[in-house]
This record gives sequence, C-alpha cells and structure tokens, in this order.
Amino acid sequence: MPVIDALIFDLDDTLYPERAFAFSGFSAVAKAFADLLSGADQATARMRQLFDTEHRPRVFNTLLAEIGVEPDRQLITAMVQAYRTHRPTIALHADADAALTRLRGRCKLGLITDGPIIMQQHKIETLGLQTRLDEIILTAEFGEGFGKPHTRAFETMAERLRINPARCAYVADNPAKDFIAPNVLGWRTVQIRRADGIYRDNSPAEGGRPGAVIETLDLLDGVLSGA
Repeated sequence: MPVIDALIFDLDDTLYPERAFAFSGFSAVAKAFADLLSGADQATARMRQLFDTEHRPRVFNTLLAEIGVEPDRQLITAMVQAYRTHRPTIALHADADAALTRLRGRCKLGLITDGPIIMQQHKIETLGLQTRLDEIILTAEFGEGFGKPHTRAFETMAERLRINPARCAYVADNPAKDFIAPNVLGWRTVQIRRADGIYRDNSPAEGGRPGAVIETLDLLDGVLSGA
C-alpha cells in the first residue's frame, strides 16, 4: 500500500513559475493601455523591472506616477482587471510535468489554489491541468474568508476524494500560509523551494512549518514514501 493515497498541489510557483504569469500579465496590460503608456514594449520592460523591487505590490501605480499619469482608482481597477483576466503565456515546470505523469494512477492527484476565480481558471486551462488531476478546488469559490490558511478547502478535498486525511499530502511553496491548514488536519506537507520562487525565503507561520523541504519535484517520491 502506498504511504500517500492523495497528493494535492498548490498552483503558483509550485507547478509553474508565478513570475511568468506576472510578466505575461504585464504584456497584456501594456497592450491594452498602449496609448496611455506611450508604447507597449517600454511599459512592459519597466513593469518587469518594478516586479523585482519594493514596488511589486503597486507596479501599476508606480509606472503611472513615473510617466506623469494620475493613478486614479478607476484606472488602476481597469489595469488590474486586464491583468487578472488575460489568457496567460505560461507552461508547467519540467519537473512538475514529469511528476504529474509519473504519479498519475499511483495516487489521487488534486489542486488547491487561492486567487480570483477567472485568473486561476485561465491558468489551469492554459496548463491543461483539468485533464491531469482528479479534483481541483479554487478557494475563492467558497467566498471571502475561505482562502488559505482556512481548513475548508482541505477538508472538502479529502471528502471529495474519499481519502483519510492522514493519507493526504500537500505540496506548495509558501510557508507563510500554505501549510497551516493541512498540518492541523494531519496531512503530510512538503515545501517546494525553487531557486526562482517568489516566496521561497518566507518564514513559516506559527503551525505552518512543512514536514519536508525539497528543491525539485523529482525528489517527491522518496519524501512521500518515507525513504
């Protein structure tokens, strides 16, 4: 009998690089507002630069201020909407693609992810995950307040898959929020700490320390089998 009967993944920076989605979104915003931003290419390049600074949470505001455009709420809302609803140019990490193929049929596979519904749906569709997983849960579908670290998505996943929580595992990247709920419920937890991961150096939240840390999903089999 396998040690784990259900292996559940996070999405962003676990199965694909979140930076790629951000850059794809910046291109979409730059094209949609090219006239206002005085050209799409230059605006895209500048937003990519801002992503790696303290201005990451307010990239659009900062860009507009730099070019002398008042970053009013209506304009920012429109830019955020263009970012969230665009069809992204993203691909699975090679080790994630290999892991999903390798583990298919050996245990149930699932996904639990936070984020706006349409944005996460577009990512899932682009990556083709709907045909490679047994269950997908977008925490936003439960309504406000049920994102991680709330336990509802994890409880629902185990119920839908009909798997004992003690035989479930969650693989994710952000120790500040990802592992609190599954730890409480008795799941195995594994942090994937990628070299380019945005949250790789976050400190674990109280009760949120992962049971294991790996640098690549190629090592997942050994961790989950207890080897």
